[in-house]
Amino acid sequence: MLQTTFSLPLAGIIHGLLTSSGMGIGIMLVQIFISVIGIGYWIHLRRRVKYVENSNKRFVSFFRREGDVLDYCLQRHPAGAKVSMESIYNHTCERMLKELSPEQRNIVAGQRAGGTSFALTKKEMELVRSSCMNQLEDEIKNLEKGFWLLASIVTTAPMLGLLGTVWGVMDAFDMMGGKGTVLLSEIAPAISSALGTTVFGLIIGIPAVCVYNYYATRMKEITTDMESFCEELLGRIKRDYQGGDE
Repeated sequence: MLQTTFSLPLAGIIHGLLTSSGMGIGIMLVQIFISVIGIGYWIHLRRRVKYVENSNKRFVSFFRREGDVLDYCLQRHPAGAKVSMESIYNHTCERMLKELSPEQRNIVAGQRAGGTSFALTKKEMELVRSSCMNQLEDEIKNLEKGFWLLASIVTTAPMLGLLGTVWGVMDAFDMMGGKGTVLLSEIAPAISSALGTTVFGLIIGIPAVCVYNYYATRMKEITTDMESFCEELLGRIKRDYQGGDE
């Protein structure tokens, strides 16, 4: 009995698909296509978010062990693509070094070894801050790239289902008008088929909402961590290298 109860909705959807009008079948096929795209993007998003989180944790553990803020940039030169916090760090430090003359860069390197100290002016520090903030915005955009697709699936799949239902009900009433009858046994199958597209849309939309909210929260946490890192990075640069007001 329990097995029959759970199999009825699936049987109803299959029956609705087989007995739907051309519009209903077309809408369900579009919904299936949307769900395949959504699953593919979810797999990609899951891997990307996990990779960014692990990369950030690994980089921060190295960064906070260093004595000078530039040690990681000047000594390690890690190979491979830079993402998120590491990308922000490298871009900021590289911009800071580009603002200096070759002699000044040697002074910066000498400071790490206990040599002559070097100080950035407030104007130079502001350029470094701007570079850091711009890279932060770029990393946030990269993190959220394609996320609109999941949001579109959340809204589009149920709305397509509603469109199929409305269209099917219109066909049912048109059939009633043509036959001049209101027998439930004649219109119920048509209405049932029409409702199948809405059910199918909700089956796609409800999990998509859960996935969207879950990853929206995780990306917000990553964004907050990157913003906090930027403040820490700029604070350490200011502490170690900011000097006069010029």
